Amino acid sequence: MTPEDTTSPDPTTRLVHADRHFGVEQGGVHMAIHTSVQYGYERVEDLIGVFQGTLKGKFNYARQGTPTTAALESKITQLEEGVGTVCFATGMAAVTAVFFTLLRAGDHLVASRYLFGNTLSLLTTLQGLGVGVTLVDPTSTQAVADAVTPATRMVFVETIANPGTQIPDLAGIGELCKERGLVYVVDNTISSPALFLPKCVNASLSINSLTKTIAGHGNTLGGAVTDTGLFDWTRYDNIFAGYRQGDVKQWGLTQIRKKALRDMGGTLSSDAAHRISVGAETLSLRIAQTSATALALATFLESHPAVARVYYPMLPSHPQHHFAKEYFSAGSWLFSFELRDADTLVPVINKLRLPIKATGLGDTRTLIIPVAPTIFWEMGAAKRAEVGVAEGLIRVSVGLERASDLIADFEAALA
Repeated sequence: MTPEDTTSPDPTTRLVHADRHFGVEQGGVHMAIHTSVQYGYERVEDLIGVFQGTLKGKFNYARQGTPTTAALESKITQLEEGVGTVCFATGMAAVTAVFFTLLRAGDHLVASRYLFGNTLSLLTTLQGLGVGVTLVDPTSTQAVADAVTPATRMVFVETIANPGTQIPDLAGIGELCKERGLVYVVDNTISSPALFLPKCVNASLSINSLTKTIAGHGNTLGGAVTDTGLFDWTRYDNIFAGYRQGDVKQWGLTQIRKKALRDMGGTLSSDAAHRISVGAETLSLRIAQTSATALALATFLESHPAVARVYYPMLPSHPQHHFAKEYFSAGSWLFSFELRDADTLVPVINKLRLPIKATGLGDTRTLIIPVAPTIFWEMGAAKRAEVGVAEGLIRVSVGLERASDLIADFEAALA
C-alpha cells in the first residue's frame, strides 16, 4: 500500500491506514514496537553515512529514535501539515527542547503570562541561565509588540491556556513574528491539530503534549515538536554551523533532535510511541464528542446560581469568544468555573460521583481538580491573582461520559 491509496482529506481515514505505508512486518496493520537500542549495518560505510546524515531514514541508537517513533513522527507531521516532527518522552521535554536548543544566554523570549504552571517554572530556570523572559497578555498583539527588544528571538504562546482558557491573538502575533523575523512557537496541546493548525497563523513550530488530546487515554506520556516549514532558518543565528547543511527547512529540527535527544536524552520509548499512535487514530472522534459535552456542561454551569463564572471558549461570555470562533472548529475538552463561595470548593468536588479527583488532562474519563490549592499552590496567592486564578476555581477535563450524566452529577453536587 502507498500513501496515494489514502488521499482522503479526513484525518481519521488517513491515520487508521498510515502504518501500512511503512511496509509493516508480517502484514500487521500496526507498526511493530521496535525495542532494539542498537542498529547494525553490513558495511561500515553505511554506519558512517548514518552518523554524518548522508544515509537517510536509518537508525544508529534508540536515544535519537526508532522505526516506531519515526512512524509516529510521520503521523504528527501529517496531522500538523508540517515538514517534520521530533517526538519526546513528555510534553515538558518537548517545550524544554525548544527553549534549550534554540536560545542562548543573552537572548530574549516573549511569552504568554497564562502558561501551564510547569512551563512558567521552566521559564524561571531559563532566566537563571541568562535568557531574558518577558511575560505579557497575549490576547493583545500590541502587548507582545511592546515587549519585543533587539535581543528577542522567540515568542511562545498556548492556543488555549490551562486553566483559564485565555486565547491569544494568534493571527496577529503570527503577523508580528513574520515581520520581525522571530521564531513563533505555539503550544497546540489543548486544541490539537484536530481543531486548529498553528501553520495557519504563521507559526514556526507547533508543540503538542501527546499525553493529552492526541493520545487521549491517560495511559502514556509523550511530546512532539513540529516544524511548519514557514520559518527561514538561514536568518536564525543560533543554528550551529554543523547543522547548516541539507534541506534548510530541517535545520531547526536537526538541531532540536541532536541537542535534545542525543545530548539531553528526553527520548520517547517505542512502547509509548505505539500507544500514542493507536490513540491518535480516534483523535477526531474523541475531540468532537468531548467538545460537545464540554459545551453542554459549561452552559449548564453558567446558569447555576452557585457558580460565579465559567471559562469556556465557545461560550459567548468568554472574553476571547471572537478568537475562538475565528480559530477553532470546536472548543475542546477543557473548561474552568468559579464557585461563588470558595469555602464550598472541597465539599462540592467531594460530592461528585463521575469526575475523578486527579491531576492531568485529556483522558477518556472526566477529571476534576481545585486549582489554587494544588497545581498553582507553589505560586502563592498574589501571583495566582495576577494570572487570573481565583481561590474558588475548579478545572474540568471532560471525558467521554454522556453529557446528561455529567450534568445530573454536577447538579446534585451543587444543590
